[in-house]
Amino acid sequence: MNARNKELSENIEEYLEVLYRYGNKKNHVSTTTISKQLKIAPASVTQMLKKLEDLEYIKYIPYKGAILTDEGTKIAQKITRKHRILERFLSDVLKIKKENIHIQACNMEHSLSDEAERAMCHILEHPDKCPDEKPIPSCDLDFNSCEECLNENSDIEEIGVRNDNLISISQLDSNESGKISFIRGNPISFKKLMGLGIAIGTTVLVEEINQIDKVISVNINDSNITLTDEIADNIFVKFIS
Repeated sequence: MNARNKELSENIEEYLEVLYRYGNKKNHVSTTTISKQLKIAPASVTQMLKKLEDLEYIKYIPYKGAILTDEGTKIAQKITRKHRILERFLSDVLKIKKENIHIQACNMEHSLSDEAERAMCHILEHPDKCPDEKPIPSCDLDFNSCEECLNENSDIEEIGVRNDNLISISQLDSNESGKISFIRGNPISFKKLMGLGIAIGTTVLVEEINQIDKVISVNINDSNITLTDEIADNIFVKFIS
């Protein structure tokens, strides 16, 4: 890969990362927001958004903004995950000063291999938040739990990846549902959730979100369960409706 292609690749990732950070599955991110975050002139942003739409990474509407496609979301989640795991590693393991962590993670995220990312996740014991308390997206490896990943000794190239993008229960709105596909955490936490009927393959419906108490009421197998935000952040679903 030559320097020009590498620069373009990193540039694309930066745009998709901003769209992931400031958008969601419904709302477009304005050209103004992207321009401010990337410190790039609005006209240049518009040109890039058109290119990203041609690549089918986004859907772009002039004067409204852009929203990620499934393929764009896949890339954006991956680079966001690498960035936030790097921040955790720089903070917890290397003890880098807090004010230097973000910029160093930005410089490293594009070149961090999937193998190194997985190793960091194991060392950090599958973290769920970066030092700034922003949620870390799930990995795209084809596992149902972190325990499966820890017990798998195959090389990263031999491990399959998911076809579907996953979101946490915390990212669902009221009356939205998803199929549980991955649970993050240690084996003890995993077994506790299984005891509540929270299992891989079951459907969860969000009934009420209490932002004051930071809990989410869900329905699973016709049972009403209240989840803390911390638990909901670590249960990932394939969005249904």
